[in-house]
Amino acid sequence: MGIYVDPGNAAFEMSRFSEIYIDKSMLIAKVNAVYRTEKRFLCVSRPRRFGKSMAANMLSAYYSCGCDSAALFSGLKIEGDASYRKHLNKHHVIRLDMQKFLFQESHLHIFISKIQEMVIKDLKKDFGTYFEENAYGLPSVLEQIYAHTGCGFIFIIDEWDCVFRLAKEQKDIQKAYLDFLRGLFKGQDYVELAYMTGILPIKKYGEHSAINIFREFSMLDPGRFASDFGFTDEEVLALCKAYHVDYEETKKWYDGYLFGGLHIYNPMAVTELMENGEFKSYWAGTETYEALKAYIDLNFDGLKEAVIEMLSGIRCKVHTRKFQNDMTTFQTRDDVFTLLVHLGYLTCDQEAEEVFIPNKEIAQEFFYAADSPKWAGLIQSLKRSDSLLENTWKLDGDAVAQEMEAIHNETASMLKYNDENALTCTILIAYYSAKIYYMNPVMELPSGKGFADVVYLPKRETDKPALLIELKWNKSAEGAIAQIKERAYASWLEGYTGDILLIGINYDEKKGHTCVIERHIIK
Repeated sequence: MGIYVDPGNAAFEMSRFSEIYIDKSMLIAKVNAVYRTEKRFLCVSRPRRFGKSMAANMLSAYYSCGCDSAALFSGLKIEGDASYRKHLNKHHVIRLDMQKFLFQESHLHIFISKIQEMVIKDLKKDFGTYFEENAYGLPSVLEQIYAHTGCGFIFIIDEWDCVFRLAKEQKDIQKAYLDFLRGLFKGQDYVELAYMTGILPIKKYGEHSAINIFREFSMLDPGRFASDFGFTDEEVLALCKAYHVDYEETKKWYDGYLFGGLHIYNPMAVTELMENGEFKSYWAGTETYEALKAYIDLNFDGLKEAVIEMLSGIRCKVHTRKFQNDMTTFQTRDDVFTLLVHLGYLTCDQEAEEVFIPNKEIAQEFFYAADSPKWAGLIQSLKRSDSLLENTWKLDGDAVAQEMEAIHNETASMLKYNDENALTCTILIAYYSAKIYYMNPVMELPSGKGFADVVYLPKRETDKPALLIELKWNKSAEGAIAQIKERAYASWLEGYTGDILLIGINYDEKKGHTCVIERHIIK
């Protein structure tokens, strides 16, 4: 047993016998299925805290001939799979955690040589008589071992992408690292299996992946590994029952990552909740939190407005194909959205090509990130939302107009307040508190002879009125109400039996905001 070659199973043992352990062992069967095939190169990327390292430790404990892991897998699902006994502790494994070679920036210029040096040192213990070191480094050593003994290796690499997070701007170091991986894996018969995991998918240069032999399973395309990282609805429900935790509240806080038909929860957040019983954000305290602040400040193509929309429950269109899989190459807001999906701050509905904030925990992180000078006034404006909503229910249009004016002034430095799109964004800020009583707002709801600008439909458990809002620019609030009536916007809600409020809001560049609110009479 070595440090990097044929390691032990202590890391997986700690996970296996923790108070909360969810059986993800069927991942092994899926990986076994590609052993010594053309599809044996796998790269799985997920956000932090999604169980990537636990999975890597489990695979290492399973394959490594440097330990006996039968007791650790006793009782797990994988025991019933036909491939289980065939590979259990029968392979030479090279296990690397790249972060251990890069725990400070000064290591960037030496880490590749250090990886090779340390692995070769481990290999000498069992294979020293079969190779000579030369200028071609580790790949050459492994080729010689394979030529003399026929022994291949399984590679398990965790935090494969930490180079791109630590050396964000140093393209030469990134390229040297990718060249090293290419030389280690591409066309090499000694590779029985290669499994890499990290936060980012494999870096692209131009239109092509620099290591195109790897099949990628990411937040955008999880494939058959969708249920193997993060907790599923079924697993969370079982935990909530066992720990007497409110399941519906758990969904609001930690659900929301969509993988096809699956809802996936952040496993570390759920585990923390079960152990201490407190609903809160368990996200803060790592580099990606600071990254969120930097990325949403970029404001490509109206990114700030899009963030406000998503905080209000709106989904935003996205195109992910041009993303370069690093943390610096951005040309559009789509690039920023795509990175935030990989970091876990957004989730993506691939079929609809839309991104949105997945849950309450992540929404809080956006609020923390927005508490900065570049988002001046947003938090203060959101705090006004409670009283504005109360005044809406009271049909007090003058009070709503005054609060809209205050929100306008507080966010003037953040939003370019010069068109109806900016006015819509201000409405979403103003009615943010509606999230407690209403479903996510519907934008441009088709109804009657046109589209209502914003509609809030109450949740079933509340007795609040539906809100149908029409916006005008340099016209009149009365005209907005007249348009709602003339075009029969409320007809879409004919089957709705509760109260409906018609809200007309106008912004005049000289006079400011006016608002008229009427109760709709269903005839």
